[in-house]
Amino acid sequence: MGGSFSSCVCDGDATPMRPRLGDLPESCVALLLMYLDPPDICMLARLNRAFRDASLADFIWESKLPLNYKFIVEKALKDVSVEDSGKRDIYARLCRPNLFDNGTKEIWLDKRTGGMCMAISSQALRITGIDDRRYWSRISTEESRFHTVAYLQQIWWLEVEGDVDFQFPPGTYSVFFRLQLGRSSKRLGRRVCKTDDIHGWNIKPVKFQLTTSDGQHAVCQTHLDNHGHWVLYHAGNFVSKNPNDLMKVKFSLAQIDCTHTKGGLCVDSVFICNSDVKQEL
Repeated sequence: MGGSFSSCVCDGDATPMRPRLGDLPESCVALLLMYLDPPDICMLARLNRAFRDASLADFIWESKLPLNYKFIVEKALKDVSVEDSGKRDIYARLCRPNLFDNGTKEIWLDKRTGGMCMAISSQALRITGIDDRRYWSRISTEESRFHTVAYLQQIWWLEVEGDVDFQFPPGTYSVFFRLQLGRSSKRLGRRVCKTDDIHGWNIKPVKFQLTTSDGQHAVCQTHLDNHGHWVLYHAGNFVSKNPNDLMKVKFSLAQIDCTHTKGGLCVDSVFICNSDVKQEL
């Protein structure tokens, strides 16, 4: 027994062999990888075959997925079968933007934290007077993930509302309206922004609100004053505790002081993002 053990740890000159990363059991490597963030797991998977094979373990990626990932897959990935797909593949698919509800909503996971984000197009919002071309128009643009925004020329009564029914994974979520004062376009390959229609926003603030079906409520008021730049205006936060409960979230912006008109506003979308997500929207 002693001779065979020596042959395993020594080379022909009786020099002890140094252990290599590839000698680690795959199950041990997988347990270590489970405690890392997904980008770090993918980076270590490039080291050697042992790490690559270990990184495919379903239990690693299931621990990174939201608790109710099956609901999200059913909602946004119609072509994916949870039973037939590896958990790493599901995680990778969910980290890409996935359109649903006839292309008016988009959902994705943050690659590092697994936090859920959702974007809701202006086409899915209820906008007062949207069908009257005297007030509003739809504009195609590359500056929106949905490739279209609603542009306000002028109006007395501004009200934009929306809602979504969803099983949100546990956590705190922030709701933002993505707005811009001015109409941007490309001219000779350069971005230009028309500001001629901007007026009325310095008189009274815009009121942002959100409510949830379990009684949460938030209100804030903000003046719109950043011309020519897309800005995320915070409407409030809400908390989801049970991932299996369907929660209705309602959100709105309004400026209904009819003593003056306002105009020159682009409405792109609404974002609902897990508050742990630190990324550019």
